[in-house]
Amino acid sequence: MGEHGTWFDFLNRFSWWQSLTHKAEDAMGRGWKFMVFQDSHFSLTHVLITMCVLGFVVYGSLKFKKATVSADGGIVPPRSMNLRNFFEVMAESVYGMVEGAMGEKNARRFFPLVGTLWLFILLGNLIGLVPGFVSPNDTLKTNVALAVTVFVVTHVVGVKEHGLAYFKHFLGPSPALAPLMLPIELVSHLARPLSLSLRLMGNMMADHKVVFSFFALVPLFVPLPFLLLGVLICIVQAIVFCTLTMVYISMAAEHEEH
Repeated sequence: MGEHGTWFDFLNRFSWWQSLTHKAEDAMGRGWKFMVFQDSHFSLTHVLITMCVLGFVVYGSLKFKKATVSADGGIVPPRSMNLRNFFEVMAESVYGMVEGAMGEKNARRFFPLVGTLWLFILLGNLIGLVPGFVSPNDTLKTNVALAVTVFVVTHVVGVKEHGLAYFKHFLGPSPALAPLMLPIELVSHLARPLSLSLRLMGNMMADHKVVFSFFALVPLFVPLPFLLLGVLICIVQAIVFCTLTMVYISMAAEHEEH
């Protein structure tokens, strides 16, 4: 299995899967060609792996919810480590991070968003270290969707908190500075989803290429340190994405007196 080969490549043996892939490619205009825009080796692999990650997140969340509605209210932990413990640790740790960054009031409002991003990005990063899988976060297909979601939520929160007066901060503190501040603010805000997308994609792509290279050269023992380093990078990138999300939303929601 090559660097970009996955277990889902076996689906290409079936005519119905090939037909579905071609229809999806045509529907998105991927068949269009002009100069440098030629065949792009389009596939639905990242979509399938994204569905696997989402399925795991939903399943674990349901197990966590089932524990909270039990007779003991989820207070008594199980005797052995299981999926419920994993999601409890994740939920508690992420809530503490959100509360420390945004305050108790905003933590309750935005924890569902930040917690969902954390679980999806972390598990999406880690699955790329499993042989036969690729990370859905090493492509702009996934990362742009996440970054645009954060971008839209940020400005929706700003408008809800301040009304249309929210857009006054784009003009700067003085009307005389408006011609200078407006383009600077527009560029800085539009650069946010771009930086979120490219940072996550670049780090995940580089990390997984390094790990795969050492697996290809010496498949036993030698890749282990790089695999552990890859796990650390996966965690750090999830933290960075969620931290920037909290910073952007907090800046949009804060009032001048704060």
